Amino acid sequence: MPVTKDITATYLRPARVMQRLLAMGQREDRALIILMVACVIVFIAQMPRLAREAHISGQDLNMLMGGALLGWLFLAPLFFYALAALSHMIARLFGGQGDWYGARLALFWALLASTPLMLLHGLVAGLIGKGLQLQVVGLVWLVLFLWFWMAGLHQAERAVT
Repeated sequence: MPVTKDITATYLRPARVMQRLLAMGQREDRALIILMVACVIVFIAQMPRLAREAHISGQDLNMLMGGALLGWLFLAPLFFYALAALSHMIARLFGGQGDWYGARLALFWALLASTPLMLLHGLVAGLIGKGLQLQVVGLVWLVLFLWFWMAGLHQAERAVT
C-alpha cells in the first residue's frame, strides 16, 4: 500500500497499519527512511515560522534555517532512536514481548503519520503567529502523535502466538 494511504489509514486504525508494517519483515533501511522523511517534512514545516521570525526580528533567515536543518536532520534522528530504545525497555518492564525494531518502527511511523498536522502547525505559526490557534493545532498534533505511537507500540510489543 502506498505510504500516503497508510498515513490516511493510520488516522482510523493505527494498530492495523502497524501490524501490516511489521508483517513486511524487519528492514532497518525502511525504518530509517521513514524517520528521515518524517524529519525532512518537520523541517519543511518549520520554514513558515522561521520566515516570520526572521522578518519580525531582523535575523538572517539562512542562519535560522541552518540551525533547524542541523537539528531535524542530524540531531533529531539520534534522539528518536534513543527514545525508541527507552520505550522498548519500559514496555519490557510491563511485559512487552516485542523487539527493538518494532519499537523503533512504532515511533518513527507515528512521527511520519502525524506530519500533516505538523505542516498545518507550521502554517499557523507562520501566518498567524503565537496564539490560541497555534496551541490548539499543537495540542491536536500531540494527542494524535501519542495515540499513533502508543497504538503502534502496543501492537509491536504484544505477545506473538
